[in-house]
Amino acid sequence: MTDRKDFDPRTFGAVADGSSDDTRAIQSAIDAAAVHSGRVILRGGTFLTGSLFLASGVDFHLDESAVLAATFDQDAYPNTPSRIAGVEMSWPAAILNVIGAENVTVTGGGLIDGRGSHWWDQFWGPDGKSGLLNEYEERGLRWATDYDCRRPRVILVQGSSRVTIQGISIKRSPFWTVHLLYSNDLTVADVRIDENLGPSTDGIDIDSCARVVIERCEISCADDNISIKSGRDANGLRVDRVCEDIDIRHCVFGEGVGLALGSEVSGGVRNVRIHDVEFDGTDYGIRFKSSRARGGFITDVSVERVTLRDVAYPISLQLNWYPLYNTITVPEDHSGEIPESWRVLSEPLPEGVRPTVVRDIAIVDVTSDLDESYDGPSWAFDIDGLPDAPIHRLRLENVSLRARELGRIIGVRDLDLSGVRLEIEHANTVDPNPNDHSLHHQWRARHRTLPRTVRRTSASARAGEVSF
Repeated sequence: MTDRKDFDPRTFGAVADGSSDDTRAIQSAIDAAAVHSGRVILRGGTFLTGSLFLASGVDFHLDESAVLAATFDQDAYPNTPSRIAGVEMSWPAAILNVIGAENVTVTGGGLIDGRGSHWWDQFWGPDGKSGLLNEYEERGLRWATDYDCRRPRVILVQGSSRVTIQGISIKRSPFWTVHLLYSNDLTVADVRIDENLGPSTDGIDIDSCARVVIERCEISCADDNISIKSGRDANGLRVDRVCEDIDIRHCVFGEGVGLALGSEVSGGVRNVRIHDVEFDGTDYGIRFKSSRARGGFITDVSVERVTLRDVAYPISLQLNWYPLYNTITVPEDHSGEIPESWRVLSEPLPEGVRPTVVRDIAIVDVTSDLDESYDGPSWAFDIDGLPDAPIHRLRLENVSLRARELGRIIGVRDLDLSGVRLEIEHANTVDPNPNDHSLHHQWRARHRTLPRTVRRTSASARAGEVSF
C-alpha cells in the first residue's frame, strides 16, 4: 500500500498572509486530493477563506503552525440546503463543509478562527442595542431572530458517514461551531472550542445523527456547549429522523449553557450515554428541554460520573422551555412579504401531537459544588415536567449537590432517589418565569471578559444536610 499523496494549497496559489483570499487555491488542493484520496496540508501562515467543501477520502490537515481564518464576505458562503435550529431551509454554507461524503478526516493541531465579532454585531448590534434582536423583540418576533440573522457555521458535516474531526482548535465562531446533521459513524475528539462570545455560538450540535462519539473535548461558548437535536415542530415531525446512539465522554465544559438534549426533539432522541465529564462555571449542567407542543421523545439516557463546579442549575429538565422563542405568531401589523422561513416555522402541527415523552433517565455518581466566592443563581434541581405529560422513571443515585436553593421538582412520575445528598442554604427566593431564561446570562455578562478558562479540577460536595 502506497503512502497518501500530500497537497499544499501554496502549489495552487495560496498566499497565507491573512489578507489575500485563499479560498480558490485551498479548494483546488482539496479537489486534487479527492482524486487520490490524499491529504491537504496547511502549514506556516494564516489562510483567509470562505466556504470549503471536502470530498470523500480526503484528510484535511491543519498543522499547528497554520490558521484558517474566515472572510467577512457574505457572498463567500453560498446558500445550501440544510437544517437550522430544527427547521430545514437554505442557509449559508459553513467555513468547512463535509456534505454527502464518507471517510473524511479533519486533523492537526492548528486553529480555525471564525472571526465572529463581525457577525455577532448583526445580532446584538455594536452597542448591544441596535442589532436584529432588539428590533425583533420590539416587533414581537423573538422567535424569528435566530433564523433571520444568517451567519455561517464553522464546520458542517451533513449527509455523511465515517467522518473524524480530531485535534484542532476553533475560536470565535460566527454561529454554531460544529454541526453534525443527518450523518452516521462520527467522531469528534481532542477538539478545543473557546472565545465564542457571540449569540448562538453552540459548541457541538448533534442533529438527527446515529453512532456519534464526542471525547476529550474542551468547550467554552455563549450557548449550549453540546446540544442533541432532532427537528422542530411540524417540519421536524415530517422529517422524522431520530438522533440515537450518542456517547459523550471525558469532556470538560467551561463557559456556556451546558450539555442539552433539546429543545428541538420532534424526531426523537434515544440511547444517549454521557459519562466522565466536568462542568466548570457553565449556567446549566445536564439539561433536557422541549416545548409543550413539540412531540417527539427523549428516552434511555444515562449520565454517570459527572463533576460540576459553580454551575447554577446542575440538573435541569424543562418541558415547556422559553415560550417566547417557541411560540410562533406573526404580528397582525406586519406588512410586506412573509419570508419562507417564517412560513415553515408557522406550519400547523398535525392533529393529535402530544407533548414530548421523557422517560428512563438515569443520573448516577454526580457531584456539584460552589466556591465560596460564587454569587450567581443556584438551584439544586430545575425539574419542571408537565402535569398532563409527566417525566417517567427518573433515577438519581449517589448524587451530591451543594446549592443556595432547592429549586423545584414538578411533574415527575416514578422518581427514584437513592443516596442523594443535598446542602441547601435557604428557601427559594424567586418563582421562575419560563421566559426569564436569560437571568443567569445577565449575571454572567457582568462578570465576563472572556469565557471562563476550563479547569480540570474535581469538586467535592460537602456533607449533605438532606439525604434520600
